Amino acid sequence: MLTGTPFIPETITVHLGYPDVPAPNVTVDFPAYIKNVASSEIFPTWPESALRANIYAITSFALNRIYTEWYRARGYDFDITATTQFDQMFINGREYFENISYLVDELFNDYVRRQGSIEPLFTAFCNGTTSTCQGLSQWGTVTLANRGYTPYEILQYYYGDNIDIVKNAPVKTNMPSFGGLDLTVGSAGNDVKTVQVYLNRISGNYPAIPKIPRADGIFDEATAAAVRKFQQVFGLEPTGIVDASTWYRMTYIYTSVKHIAELDSEGVRLDEIAPVFTEDLRIGMQSIEVSVLQYYLAVIGAYYEAVMPVEITGYFGEKTEQSLKSFQRVFGLPQTGEADKATRNDLYRAYQGIADAVKPQYTAVALYPGTVLREGVSGDSVRIIQEYLTYINRSYPNIPAVSNTGYFGPLTKQSVTAFQRQFGIDPTGIVGAVTWDRIAGVYSDLRFGFDKRPYQNPGYTIK
Repeated sequence: MLTGTPFIPETITVHLGYPDVPAPNVTVDFPAYIKNVASSEIFPTWPESALRANIYAITSFALNRIYTEWYRARGYDFDITATTQFDQMFINGREYFENISYLVDELFNDYVRRQGSIEPLFTAFCNGTTSTCQGLSQWGTVTLANRGYTPYEILQYYYGDNIDIVKNAPVKTNMPSFGGLDLTVGSAGNDVKTVQVYLNRISGNYPAIPKIPRADGIFDEATAAAVRKFQQVFGLEPTGIVDASTWYRMTYIYTSVKHIAELDSEGVRLDEIAPVFTEDLRIGMQSIEVSVLQYYLAVIGAYYEAVMPVEITGYFGEKTEQSLKSFQRVFGLPQTGEADKATRNDLYRAYQGIADAVKPQYTAVALYPGTVLREGVSGDSVRIIQEYLTYINRSYPNIPAVSNTGYFGPLTKQSVTAFQRQFGIDPTGIVGAVTWDRIAGVYSDLRFGFDKRPYQNPGYTIK
């Protein structure tokens, strides 16, 4: 799914045949792939401007396939095929032309996009002799180069004046867009925002799918209703939960309705994929996301002997980095000391395992349930937070007491907002990990006279 700014993948997996025909897959370095295709598609004797224009087109075409997960969203285990009937020519094991190899080394992390859009343009092309198309003519680039056209002018000739060439895009490891965590009511994060943005756009073509009023990255009942209708419309089990099959079906439909894998793409705007939460956390950062990270590490560190506990300060210092590295070591992740998407997913899984095992009745103060609580939500976790807020009201009358109903209504939101104002938290009226932990801490201090939260004195550890 199109969940971020495009980048150059370290590798690309090529299917050596038609998509539905059994054939080997080969995974090669991305620059090696571009060298192979360029050496197979064009001639090294062509003018340099023509060679450069073709390399831009070949690179952008491949990146569009990867960015849209064109094949993976359909259940295939590869990024692109080796046939010109569907993609571009790749001859496994072939040698590269020397001058083409040099040019690719210079250009492989540059690509074409439409002005105002962020995705790599689907740079359709054909040879211009035995086959013609709406996109670039490979032999036509030679004619234009001989007339003195620059590579950019050649690309403008075929794709229009409103194109840019992105230079020196970052190189990263390409990971599946679905992180392995099902998204459901209470989930929060950039993946949730992506789902909301996609569904709102898809609903323009499929009006039966209701619009989601708040695409804020928090999975609420309105999001669940839209997911259920999407699943009904496209023949999936209407659970209201975004699992891998729903995620990739959504990617496919969104790509289709916006024509992202076509030359007349509607385009993906930066505001559509702009994150609402900081994705990668590292030393020196200070934010509420860092506090959430520290909360999870504090709890995991209390129950896993080899994970170093950490204080919840909101600042990512050396101790947080050491704690995160110890977590990554225990869970078999690269010990970078940075919280990327893979680390945060495993962190959440480990935390959720503890939260599910440590039931509220076994601790003086309950752990954060792992899901965001906001107006419209109901359940035992809401009942617990209402109980805590009502007890806190005895000492802080400005924080309203609420009935222990288990439903998060306007009065509960009012009480949460008042608590947040009292204790210097952004007054959103939403209970995430930081607000839950602070409410639990104040409740613990008032009721017991000292801190009795589970990560302070868990009673047992996992060795």
